Amino acid sequence: MTDMERTTSTGSGGPVRPAAMVSWTLAAVLPILGILLSPATGAPLQEADGGSTLNAPPSDFNDDLPDELQGVDIIEHLDERLPLDLEFVNEQGEAVRLGDIIDGTRPAILQMGYYRCPMLCDLVLNQAMEGLLGVEDLTAGKDFDLVSVSVNPEEGPDIAELKEKGYLLRYDRPGASRGFHFLTGPGENSKALADAVGFGFARQEDGEYAHAAALFIITPDGRISRYLYGVDYQPKTLRFAIMEGSEGRIGSTLQRFILWCHVYDPDSGSYHLFAFRVMQLGGVATVLVMVCGVGLLWLRDRNRVVQSPSPAPTTGNDS
Repeated sequence: MTDMERTTSTGSGGPVRPAAMVSWTLAAVLPILGILLSPATGAPLQEADGGSTLNAPPSDFNDDLPDELQGVDIIEHLDERLPLDLEFVNEQGEAVRLGDIIDGTRPAILQMGYYRCPMLCDLVLNQAMEGLLGVEDLTAGKDFDLVSVSVNPEEGPDIAELKEKGYLLRYDRPGASRGFHFLTGPGENSKALADAVGFGFARQEDGEYAHAAALFIITPDGRISRYLYGVDYQPKTLRFAIMEGSEGRIGSTLQRFILWCHVYDPDSGSYHLFAFRVMQLGGVATVLVMVCGVGLLWLRDRNRVVQSPSPAPTTGNDS
């Protein structure tokens, strides 16, 4: 019996070949992988370049989501132009058109949320500010604008001014006040802007809002150049996105991972992040690790067979 047969022997049923081991393992894990990525459960990864998707959920995917997350997503509208005629109120209480800020002179980083958000909005802005501080050769007010728009119509210029002053103090660069814009306004205008960039949000029973985490890079002429997801904005990523937007180039997103905010659980009376897609990613990763592990075992045993010396030929006794 060869080394391979000894290591794969079942005792009474004879040796189990590596190919059979791989077949049995794949037969077990592939149905699991199919369930994790089936249309019934949706998929955690989506290719957003031109709207094509990898295992994209069907049109009725939102029917399987909790009520708190109905319509909460980000649908990319790359290269589409923003409605620059929308009017808002700036932190000074003055009426401004979006086109007064995005006026063709420099790109903009757009963030949408609301200023009394107890969770994700501050995290997005704080991390964006941390990343922008690392972009030493580009400065707000000179090379780009930072535009934050509240989707809560109950918020006004007072809270917007407090936010602006706090972030200006943290950013602490000359002339930055010309590039920081914290806007509030009518709900229909913020909703129109949110629809234009594909930013879905929903008001909860407790008055908070469920929404996703992202920054939107806007070209000087008001087109959507790139989406930056999550809450980790590295300086080199921000610098590249700003430079790309300033040149009017349109980026693409290979994969996106959405963080949802403010999913209120009435049973526990607390907030939690929607972990469904995180669990999907973990399940897919586990299955892939299993398949890779079995494949490595098969290759190891195959090499043993190839490298094992052939038995010496037997010769009969000379008569």
